[in-house]
Amino acid sequence: MNLDADAAYQALAARDARFDGRLFVGVTSTRIYCRPICRVRTPKRENCRFFETPAQAEAAAFRPCLKCRPEIAPGPGLAWSVMDASRTLARQAADWLDVRAASGDTPSLAELAARLGVSDRHLRRIFQAEHGVTPVQYLQTRRLLMAKQLLTDTHLPVSQVALASGFGSLRRFNAAFADSYRMSPSRLRGEAADAAPRSDTAVSVTLGYRAPYDVARLTRFLAQRAIPGVEQVDALRIRRSLREGAVADVAGWVDASFDTDRSQLRLAFAPELAPFSARVVAAVRRWLDLDAAPQNIATALTRLPGDAGLRLPGSVDAFELAVRAVLGQQVTVAAARTLARRVVERFGTPLATPWDEVNRAFPSPQRLARTPADRIAELGIVGTRAQAIVALARAWPALSQQLGPRHPPDALIAQLCALPGIGAWTAHYIAMRALSWPDAFPPNDVAVLKAMKTLFNTASQREADAIAQAWRPWRAYAVLRLWNSLENTP
Repeated sequence: MNLDADAAYQALAARDARFDGRLFVGVTSTRIYCRPICRVRTPKRENCRFFETPAQAEAAAFRPCLKCRPEIAPGPGLAWSVMDASRTLARQAADWLDVRAASGDTPSLAELAARLGVSDRHLRRIFQAEHGVTPVQYLQTRRLLMAKQLLTDTHLPVSQVALASGFGSLRRFNAAFADSYRMSPSRLRGEAADAAPRSDTAVSVTLGYRAPYDVARLTRFLAQRAIPGVEQVDALRIRRSLREGAVADVAGWVDASFDTDRSQLRLAFAPELAPFSARVVAAVRRWLDLDAAPQNIATALTRLPGDAGLRLPGSVDAFELAVRAVLGQQVTVAAARTLARRVVERFGTPLATPWDEVNRAFPSPQRLARTPADRIAELGIVGTRAQAIVALARAWPALSQQLGPRHPPDALIAQLCALPGIGAWTAHYIAMRALSWPDAFPPNDVAVLKAMKTLFNTASQREADAIAQAWRPWRAYAVLRLWNSLENTP
């Protein structure tokens, strides 16, 4: 974001929500940094310093505001783009650090550089240029902000907060917290105690997003595909199970409810998942596309019908999503849902949750990998698709290595297409939702081609591809708009 200080101050004075998560203001008189939507009195211009990330603000010795809570701000919503290779590498490095933030170890710069195929020195230079801080400073900020959120929103013991935030010891956590925020974790918890929701059965946190957000459209999409026993979707609420290995090393459940008046998501999850809080929060943010920048996307899709609030439904369980995609080949959405229900009833595992309607976890890859294809076919599933599910499950250990956030989709798609029974459309659809890939454009999608013929008089996939180039890097959102346009066609 190239925004000069005077323009940033205007956004701050207007409390413009479009800049939330993309702009932070440090107030030199208090040494506190805020989101641009903070409701406190607007500081004087000469007392403001502006930053693009919380890590930059904290590296400059500002501490987060207790009122607007920078830790719940939406992410920057950056485009998947290969136009600038250095910026792309720096963003991939930050995404990898986001994933590793919840681990108790400190990942080495050499490991990260090797993963990205560059030297340590080059990575350090491009990371500093893009994010304004070193990788170590970025990682520390991510862990501290997660700790602040858990201290504010939950009643987890401080020792558990430290481990859940990725700190290897309570002593290290206390020292880092005091050094960065000039207060102890216990003091912060005392100041936030009155606002903290109390629950003896769940961990509850608040997550922000940018308006507009078409919640009704997203929940309808998920409700049409919800597997009975695994998911329950209402107009403003989604409850579902999580199998062991999907997000954390244990099974559990999540409950996500939208507060549209405040542009926030109230997230509760099973206490067993508390040690994996950072992973759960990151997975839910991707699943529900909370970091999207809707106005940017809408600007690119002005030729298509639809509103700016459309979100890309992701997934909290990539394997489940992949199996469901295979089950959905050449059948209706309702038929695929029925087949998925049978798979869960036959091969899923019972799971205790607060709700009678959510009582089973989706079967694991290991379970389906050792299941004969004919037993799956007994559920009314075409034999070739049953064989594809078994092949998918057996290949999952290798496929799962391609599932990091913003991981380039090409390797995953190629590996999927090499499996029996999985074609290009299915592979692209899995990548679109499992990776939350915003530029996915599944080839030969019947509904997309029908909608584009109506809207643009295209006669082939090649012509559709040519028009779709103008929608990059947001073609997945274009796909959703095209699908939705058919619902309004007589």
